Amino acid sequence: MSVRFTVTPTRAEDVPGLGGDGAGGGEPGGGADTGDVSAPTAAPATGDTAGAAGEPALDRSQSSITGEHIKLLGNHQEKDVAASLSDDHMGSVYGDGNLALFEEELETRPKVSLLLSRMANYTNLPQGAREHEEAESVGEGRRGGPRGPQMGTLVGVFLPCLQNIFGIILFLRLPWVVGTAGVLQALCIVVLCCSCTMLTAISMSAIATNGVVPAGGSYFMISRSLGPEFGGAVGLCFYLGTTFAGSMYILGAMEILLTYLFPGMAIFRWGDVNAEMGNMLNNMRVYGSCFLLILALVVFVGVTYVNKFASVFLGCVVVSILSIYAGAIKSAFAPPDMPVCMLGNRSVSAEWYSECDKTVRRGNLTVTSKLWAHFCPTNLTCDPYFLANNLTLIPGVPGLASGALAGNLWSRYGERGAVIEGRGLPSVGVRDPPTNDMPYVYTDISTSFTLLVGIFFPSVTGIMAGSNRSGDLKDAQRSIPTGTMLAIGTTSLVYITTILLFGASIDGVVLQDKFGGAVNGTLVVGTVSWPSHWLIVAGSFFSTCGAGLQSLTGAPRLLQAIGRDNIVPFLRVFGRGKGNGEPTWALLLTAAIAELGILIASLDLVAPILSMFFLMCYLFVNLACALQTLLRTPNWRPRFHYYHWSLSFLGMSLCVALMFLSSWYYAMAAMLIAGMIYKYIEFQGAEKEWGDGFRGLSLSAARFALLRLEEGPPHTKNWRPQLLVLIKLDEDLHVKYPRLLTFASQLKAGKGLTIVGSVLTGNFLDSYSEANAAEQAIKALMSRERVKGFCQVVVTGRVRDGVSHLIQSGGLGGMRHNTVVLGWPTCWRQSEDPRSWKTFIGTVRVTTAAQLALLVPKNISLFPGNGDPVPEGTVDVWWIVHDGGLLMLLPFLLRQHKVWRKCSIRIFTVAQMEDNSIQMKKDLATFLYHLRIDAQVEVVEMHDSDISAYTYERTLMMEQRSQMLRHMRMTKTEREREGISSSISSLPQPQAQMVKDRNSTLRLASLGSDEEEETDGVPDRIHMTWTREKYRERQRSRAPTPDGLEDLLSIRPDHSNVRRMHTAIRLNEVIVNKSHDARLVLLNMPGPPRNQDGDENYMEFLEVLTEGLERVLLVRGGGCEVITIYS
Repeated sequence: MSVRFTVTPTRAEDVPGLGGDGAGGGEPGGGADTGDVSAPTAAPATGDTAGAAGEPALDRSQSSITGEHIKLLGNHQEKDVAASLSDDHMGSVYGDGNLALFEEELETRPKVSLLLSRMANYTNLPQGAREHEEAESVGEGRRGGPRGPQMGTLVGVFLPCLQNIFGIILFLRLPWVVGTAGVLQALCIVVLCCSCTMLTAISMSAIATNGVVPAGGSYFMISRSLGPEFGGAVGLCFYLGTTFAGSMYILGAMEILLTYLFPGMAIFRWGDVNAEMGNMLNNMRVYGSCFLLILALVVFVGVTYVNKFASVFLGCVVVSILSIYAGAIKSAFAPPDMPVCMLGNRSVSAEWYSECDKTVRRGNLTVTSKLWAHFCPTNLTCDPYFLANNLTLIPGVPGLASGALAGNLWSRYGERGAVIEGRGLPSVGVRDPPTNDMPYVYTDISTSFTLLVGIFFPSVTGIMAGSNRSGDLKDAQRSIPTGTMLAIGTTSLVYITTILLFGASIDGVVLQDKFGGAVNGTLVVGTVSWPSHWLIVAGSFFSTCGAGLQSLTGAPRLLQAIGRDNIVPFLRVFGRGKGNGEPTWALLLTAAIAELGILIASLDLVAPILSMFFLMCYLFVNLACALQTLLRTPNWRPRFHYYHWSLSFLGMSLCVALMFLSSWYYAMAAMLIAGMIYKYIEFQGAEKEWGDGFRGLSLSAARFALLRLEEGPPHTKNWRPQLLVLIKLDEDLHVKYPRLLTFASQLKAGKGLTIVGSVLTGNFLDSYSEANAAEQAIKALMSRERVKGFCQVVVTGRVRDGVSHLIQSGGLGGMRHNTVVLGWPTCWRQSEDPRSWKTFIGTVRVTTAAQLALLVPKNISLFPGNGDPVPEGTVDVWWIVHDGGLLMLLPFLLRQHKVWRKCSIRIFTVAQMEDNSIQMKKDLATFLYHLRIDAQVEVVEMHDSDISAYTYERTLMMEQRSQMLRHMRMTKTEREREGISSSISSLPQPQAQMVKDRNSTLRLASLGSDEEEETDGVPDRIHMTWTREKYRERQRSRAPTPDGLEDLLSIRPDHSNVRRMHTAIRLNEVIVNKSHDARLVLLNMPGPPRNQDGDENYMEFLEVLTEGLERVLLVRGGGCEVITIYS
């Protein structure tokens, strides 16, 4: 046996049953890296563990090559491999002299030989098959382990596809399709449907040969190619199609049973022609439900027997088809005796007469026939058409050489209840149409070309049977394309030839007769079979039963695979099964859905339903192939080379055309169902990363859009705040002020770009796990606050450097932030550590240098949450200086959110003594009118006034406090140095000189210096010599503390600081007077001083400016216009 493998990077969750949810027999969770079989490296905790069901886990399935493929092998093989790698074996691995350079990495990067040996032991048997093989091996005396895949192309793909494609439509509806549509249009229908499936098979072959396809077949291919959303939607559509196919097969079997085999079994008897169809449907419902229950019990008790009898059912199909060919050939020289009674050109039902004549001889008497009694109940009431036309007998099967083909070339569409009429027969017309109580053969439904397409299409489905058995195939990559295309070619040839044979050997009247009423209730396809029509009746019945069993066997397994993938939360329960893996719960749901199809009771109504679901599935198979081909992803390397994206698009177009051609309302319903499932999975389903094509398409589209954005800056009309939210984390790596993200979500309302950034201090090599944990915590909070954006955590030695890095390098290309949201440093006055407010001011300076807008919400803990709408009130804007219009835009954006929707906008501006306040108000109102912003306008006049004593005293206290804090920090430094010196003096003289080399972590720099204040926890490495003489000299030169205090008492405030304090106090008085009851106050944020010595005073000015206000948003524009009056 030769086994071919494709070594493809495959994630554990790609394989049904081995995902991170633990549903498929893998380790619970699967988020941790359990792949190292020798000694798994202990990874630091990075957030929530994956052990709890349903909790999102950190996906590390690709962090280790060994782990990736061990997960591919399954639990039982993982244990075997782990057991085989003993300490001695691993010692030999590490001791390999040729791999000495890599010996430290062999735990996570195994030798190629070891990897290939694992891949050679890989088996992708479907769920349940392995257990059955193990059970059989026990019965055989344990003569070895489970056998690997042994099926070839013929048994594994060709014959299953043949059995699934040939079905009830061939025997019950194909002759009727030929008689109704005519030979030419029937050939057109077959060509359309078979072309669709052939193009789909080409796309499917390309996907199936692009690596190993584990058990799961078409669902696996679609979901892994198009993503979990499309995969789940199309997988469920395929499941529904397979389930309704089971209903169709059962209804077909009941039609054969009640119409052709045992008509006397009918419970509801038809009293007249009007009630005939209703009674027949009721009989189908009763017997179909009972038969469904029997088949479901058979599948539940022993699926192995279903598989063993599959060859018997296939044999019935082949024998039945051969009997058709034999009978058609025989009819060329010995046509069967199948007379049809015609009244004029109207066909008469055989159940209403024994002799096709108006009068018959009874001895020497001539009496009226049975037909006379039906057409003429009394001598006074007689059907005029019956009196005007003669009764004749025509051959129902004239034979292959009769020339009947010419009369069957063209269509005979009609309305429901119309009498089936023959062509070329003499008929004397009458004005009155026939009533439905006459003994004619009537049509049961209205017919059209589109209806026939929908009814016939199920007869070409079943091409996925080979891919569904991919786990049993010896070489799936070769068998699936070859076997599937051979099966499609064979069935297409059979359909085309049988259409020609039916049209050439059977009369059009019989072909139009769906139930064979004109030929004494004989199955129409049986009229041309040889040696007996009973052969094809029995064969079609058993083959239909087998197809129904196959559908009830395959559909639950497909639903089980979807449930185990955990992409649809409410389907998780159906991923479970019995001890041997049989999908019990899925079988119950499948039987319940199939019962809905049984209650429809009409094969002609059920067939278009399953056509829609299969066409949806085929459409997305073609889409997956076209998408992968056009994107040219590196992993797209199919062994099947006879594909092209244009063929896939042609297949997609055919699928869409056939859907709407068959039934536009069924097509819309199927698309609506798939769309709802897609959106449900998108919002509620588990997140899966399967390397699907739509992710690649998103990357390509993002790259294209980013390149387009690089062509120039955005126009003012397109400007919207793209936020970089800088947040702080506590010691437990939790967000300290989560309301910052709440405010960002209210401002953005899900639109534009949002980047949430944070900085951790330390070394990146040592803090990598902490950074990952912080990122997971931030993402969890973003999800709770419904902030759609990205997260970025950087590790640097100093916080200020990390913030500068985020501001400079955040985003990508044209998709970069233009606004920074920064929290206010609370309690900065009470803190002896100046790093918090110095980092704040440094961030303001960096933001200004980068020409970005800045938003600083003050008292952020008092801002409302997303679930707390603000009652009616005002949002007050204090427009002091022009900042590009950002102050006007922000309240408008906030009012788009439900939290601020009830608030109105008030805009205040300040007029100096030389300004005309009345004209300013008019101009501002006009400006807002052109901006289409509804707001109240008010101009506040601020006249020049003398500086008050309070202002002077407030400034003096500010500067004294600043000097005192600086003196305290200097004193603390001296105390630390004094402690070091006393310890030095206590040492012996040989050790009095202490040298601190570069590896020391002792910090002796001045805590009062700017460098120290900017340092955030990473000590500088210094080289310093400290002797007793230097210490005593330093002690003598140090100024006494009382003199320093006297300097503080004699300080005089700087005049510029006095003026700034005066402005802050005056503005604060006006703002508090006007906006003390406002829900939110927005005002211009003054810039920091150019001289960094006044940074602490700058913080004091901002505090004074916002005193007495509950919620404040300080706004600083980025230097560009963000709002315009033009359209």
